[in-house]
Amino acid sequence: MDLPFISVIIPVKPGGKVRALEALRGLDYPPGRMEVIIAEGRQPSVQRNRAAAEAGGDILYFLDDDSMVTPGLFGIIAERFNNQKISAVGGPIITPETDSFLRKGFGLALSSAFGGATIRARYCKVGTERKATENDLILANLAFRKSVFLGAGGFNEKLYPNEENELMNRLQAEGHVFLYVPDAFLYRSQRPSLKAYMRQVFTYGRGRMDQNYAHPGGFRPLHLVPALFLLYAASLLFINNLFYLIPAFIYIAANLFFSAAAAARARNPLYIFLMPFLLLVLHLGYGAGFLWGAVKGLRTGAKAEFTGSIMLRRVELGKQ
Repeated sequence: MDLPFISVIIPVKPGGKVRALEALRGLDYPPGRMEVIIAEGRQPSVQRNRAAAEAGGDILYFLDDDSMVTPGLFGIIAERFNNQKISAVGGPIITPETDSFLRKGFGLALSSAFGGATIRARYCKVGTERKATENDLILANLAFRKSVFLGAGGFNEKLYPNEENELMNRLQAEGHVFLYVPDAFLYRSQRPSLKAYMRQVFTYGRGRMDQNYAHPGGFRPLHLVPALFLLYAASLLFINNLFYLIPAFIYIAANLFFSAAAAARARNPLYIFLMPFLLLVLHLGYGAGFLWGAVKGLRTGAKAEFTGSIMLRRVELGKQ
């Protein structure tokens, strides 16, 4: 059976560097069975849609500009698409060993059952190969059948981030099947600073709320927990009651337990001191973003349509 033709789509800011090309040149996949399309612009969901419409591949593989694929990745993805019932295939993005102590801490927080919770499979290998939901898959390492993607109208261009989650909500409602493959992983460095990490988790919370406005059927009560925790934490400034502190004591105990578990997983006891703070930042930051998204959505409704320009260019991997 012929290998499917894969179109790799990478959005980047105008003039931005695409570090992902370095690892793409080392793939164990026939160069004649793939193409790379760089989409320059300032709205990634729009950039990805424009590139998808021009792609020549049977499979659309979405990759971030700073992600490093592993050599056998495309072979794994191609094999899974032999099953015609599968509409999308993805795997985790792993924090590289070369990342700094702090960056690795961000990865530990996001991949923790206490931090990342239902989305932790996006940041580490969790379980075995299985049917997936939008919680398991992430757009930095995700492939769709082109016919399915275009048939659904692609990504909602009013969303960024969470455009892939909203698309998968729509597709799953139609009966499409997605696959999470732990061995279909790549490497991607975590955010370079605490400020960037705080911005990341805030944006994730805001993006989830934007997604809920766009596709209310994808809402889950668990999405509210960080926002409720933030409101509870703020209320501690005004309520002085020992009984009212019980949830705080429970949170502290759980935080310390999972921080110790993260330190053990990293085989570095120093993370016992860092992780409680990073997990707290994750929960409060996500909750703040979620609440901001809720208020913003009620006030402004859907975002305005994108009107900027997009420039597409194909890259020959054999050339530097």
